[in-house]
Amino acid sequence: MDSLQTGDPRYLKRRVKGCTLDVHPTEKALVVQYEVEATILGELGEPMVGERKECQKIIRLKSLNASTDTSSLARKVMEECRLIHPSKLREVEQLLFYLQNRKHRKRISPRDFKPYAGVELDEEASINSIDEYVELLYEDIQEKIRGATLIFQLARNPDNLEELLQNETALGALARVLREDWKQSVDLATTITYIFFCFSSFSQFHGLVTHFKIGALCMNIIEHELKRYDLWQDELQKKKKEFSDNQNLKKEHEKSFRKYQSLLIKQEQLLRVALCLLLNLAEDTRTELKMRNKNIVHMLVKILDREDEELLLVVVSFLKKLSIFLENKNDMAETFAVEKLARLIPSEHEELLSTTLRLLLNLSFDTSLRSQMVQAGLVPKLSSLLGNQSLLSNNCVFMFLNICGCFVFFPLMKMVFDCGEEKMEAELISLCINLAANKSNAQVICEGNGLKMLMKRAVKMKDVLVMKMIRNLSQHNGPTKSLFLDHVGDLAAQISEEEAEEFVIECLGTLANLTIADLDWALVLKEYNLVPFLKDRLKPGSAEDDLILEVVIMIGTVSMDDSCAAMLAKSGIIPALIELLNAQQEDDEFVCQIVYVFYQMVFHKATRDVIIKDTQAPAYLIDLMHDNNAEIRKVCDNTLDIIAEYDEEWGKKIQTEKFRWYNGQWLEMVENRQMDEAGEPFLYGDDGESFVGNGDILERPDLFYSADGIIGADGAISPEFYTDFQNGELGQTGYLSRSCCILINDNFSSETPKYFLVKITNVRI
Repeated sequence: MDSLQTGDPRYLKRRVKGCTLDVHPTEKALVVQYEVEATILGELGEPMVGERKECQKIIRLKSLNASTDTSSLARKVMEECRLIHPSKLREVEQLLFYLQNRKHRKRISPRDFKPYAGVELDEEASINSIDEYVELLYEDIQEKIRGATLIFQLARNPDNLEELLQNETALGALARVLREDWKQSVDLATTITYIFFCFSSFSQFHGLVTHFKIGALCMNIIEHELKRYDLWQDELQKKKKEFSDNQNLKKEHEKSFRKYQSLLIKQEQLLRVALCLLLNLAEDTRTELKMRNKNIVHMLVKILDREDEELLLVVVSFLKKLSIFLENKNDMAETFAVEKLARLIPSEHEELLSTTLRLLLNLSFDTSLRSQMVQAGLVPKLSSLLGNQSLLSNNCVFMFLNICGCFVFFPLMKMVFDCGEEKMEAELISLCINLAANKSNAQVICEGNGLKMLMKRAVKMKDVLVMKMIRNLSQHNGPTKSLFLDHVGDLAAQISEEEAEEFVIECLGTLANLTIADLDWALVLKEYNLVPFLKDRLKPGSAEDDLILEVVIMIGTVSMDDSCAAMLAKSGIIPALIELLNAQQEDDEFVCQIVYVFYQMVFHKATRDVIIKDTQAPAYLIDLMHDNNAEIRKVCDNTLDIIAEYDEEWGKKIQTEKFRWYNGQWLEMVENRQMDEAGEPFLYGDDGESFVGNGDILERPDLFYSADGIIGADGAISPEFYTDFQNGELGQTGYLSRSCCILINDNFSSETPKYFLVKITNVRI
């Protein structure tokens, strides 16, 4: 397109369209996304050439804090940013309110880095002078530092990264200088590492950092600096001893210590940025594995001895990321990381404390590491954190406390009961729910009036979470469960259509856990008229699946009582369960629980007859006998064994099905193979007729129980048969008339009969 000349009747028209607002993910800032439409108009104002460009503007809100009036600030933002339409005032207020209350983890970005001695310059970098800065990288060390610092100023602005990416000469020169000269100057190494860290902050630039092998170089730098630190420590200890022996060396020692402090600050700055770069690159698990192979865990644990909180935050964050893998966790155990982490608790640096607790949570699932935590004195330290209200929102603290034992219960339960009728903190009751899942914890919680007070609060407030805690308490066998006898009526009274479904689910789950011999379930069902409720909720779609499942589990529990089982059978619950089984046949949990109800009912004569004679439940159980789920198969087998024992007809069907299943391949061969294709002489008699005959193979009882003399009167195979067969002597002492096939009942399994085929040849009378 020709350029526009002065006085040209055509002119350029710009228009902003499609303005949208969002919050910045890490900073206190608003992000304005908009589209600019540029159109060149002709002499008569008609559009000739048009172009659209998507743009973004970031409005940083440095003055925004907890006490800021968001309405006034929103109006100010609208006044200063004409891109935002006046109709969006309300939206701006809401976004500002969100930013004001947002609690997020501080993320390390290039803007967070503070300038340090040795790289502060009076001049300001310009992207147009990048070639001049690259030239400085070929001069002496001081000029290299100056050139790298100017490029670093540019790299700190993300808008310049794309342009720097296109300048391969600059990036190549920076990588070369870092690789060749990093040992000569900490300032130079830190500055260039900063530049590549700016690129590593964005995933799309990771390929660039990897291309120049900056990650491997950072590993070498960290390893070297840690060795240098050890030498410094040795030197300090040596001079300290000399100072104690000779008071005249005091000034010299102070001078050396100040020098050491200065070097330490620079070294920790370098370690920090190098670790941040590696942490970004570890986003790729393959890269993380390479770091692990170069002992990154050992390096990080070694740095935990430092005092710089910002460096420690990076180290602990890195360890937390690595700790989710077993190999890294084992490395931390070998290096006694827990002992070093323990000294960081408590800490005035809230973010460091939070990150350390989350790391310890990941490690706490290992038994040996939990022991190390106790030995390191973490239990009383964590106990003291319970009073820190600012940490209540940190779920990790409570989850970690879950492993620490009953030391937390007394202050914790006091906090629960002190809530009165006020709404309890979600984090607090969540911790209680987790603690109640442990048997020893549950016993401590229920001591005295603990359970009574919890029940009173749950029923009065209709508190679902408190009832969930009570449900966890009820699952433990022993003295704890018997304490619930006094509260069965309170729980049963809550099971009605008027109560909230979530609350009823927890009450049902609690009752279903009460497998107590002294509990008269028949009386409970009658007094609270629960049978109609249970039956109605078995209908598919009558309620949420969670509630229906709890009803099935409840029926399984009460069916252990003979009179209850009869009551439920008479009410028509068994056909309802079969209907539900059809509807939920893809849900293993439903299937397993329904089959368990059948298992309970076949123990009682009244319900056994209903199950066997009046329903098709046995047929469904036979179909499920070979289900993919091991638990379903186990319950089905046990139930069918009882049915087979009491009903001869179903016993034959069950035995036949088991025979078909275990000998399916052999049956298929016998039934499908054509006689004229036969090559196995043992399948046929002397006249060529199959020994199976023309009938159904499963109708041949002699195939289940072989000829006299082999199978004894008690149904077991005689030991002499096995001995003769294994010694090859059956040919001389046998008594079979011709080559034949015998199916031998395998009595070695106590659960289900199996059958296998034994081919016997060369036998004679």
